[in-house]
Amino acid sequence: MINWPSYDPGEHRIQCPACGRGDSDKTLGLTIESGGYGVAHCFRCAFVENYRPKQGAHLAMLTQPRIKGTPSIAKRETLANYARDLWAVSKPLGGIGVAYLEARHCRVPPRDADLRWHPSLRHPCGYEGPALIALVTDAVTAEPISLHRTWIRDDGRKADLEYPRLLLGDGHRKQGGVIRLWPDDAVTTGLGIAEGIETALSLAHGFTPVWALIDAGNLAAFPHLPGIQTLMIGSDNDPTGSKAAYTCAEQWALADREVTLVEVGHGA
Repeated sequence: MINWPSYDPGEHRIQCPACGRGDSDKTLGLTIESGGYGVAHCFRCAFVENYRPKQGAHLAMLTQPRIKGTPSIAKRETLANYARDLWAVSKPLGGIGVAYLEARHCRVPPRDADLRWHPSLRHPCGYEGPALIALVTDAVTAEPISLHRTWIRDDGRKADLEYPRLLLGDGHRKQGGVIRLWPDDAVTTGLGIAEGIETALSLAHGFTPVWALIDAGNLAAFPHLPGIQTLMIGSDNDPTGSKAAYTCAEQWALADREVTLVEVGHGA
């Protein structure tokens, strides 16, 4: 059962008491209102528990049978219609989107970059607020494959959420994806890459054009692109990021490309 009195009002993510696999396995969504009333729901096994301050906790019936593992979801080859609609209504960078980047000492990319903003985007937890929205495209084909969202504040901090950065689920793939912070027609013989959007836009103060590769896995596996003879890699200042950057640099150097590796210690 859940120790309800130990949690403050608001949204929480914790380990499910029915199917939890460890402290870091936070599949249970916990919502507590100001009067102490609460409800918990597991996104994996459908465990449901309600809480009332005077009556205590009540375990509801599971809304679906508990199953082992996670059913596979067919991978999409392009954006779902709802994602295309969200990208279409997103605005060119301005307002809080620019204020956030400038407060983080990032270079603001051109208006035709695959980076936009939304003044009031709903988070899965129910929160609504401004967010950066990035189009993720296949590094080779440029086909749209996902969206990356970052809920932000104008002081350079991310919104006070447990997961302020999210990729689309629902079968959208991340592998092989990039965020083209400068459009293809700005890329000639040289390109700068880094994991995150902010890290790439910090690198852009010294080198352009730049793309963000989302995470260390994509950075390590970044493919050789025709015509790119010079690659500038901005490495995150952590063991995983450094290893990915060196792996990418080694692969490109073996392909007889000029590679420069720099450490860009940008915060999360």
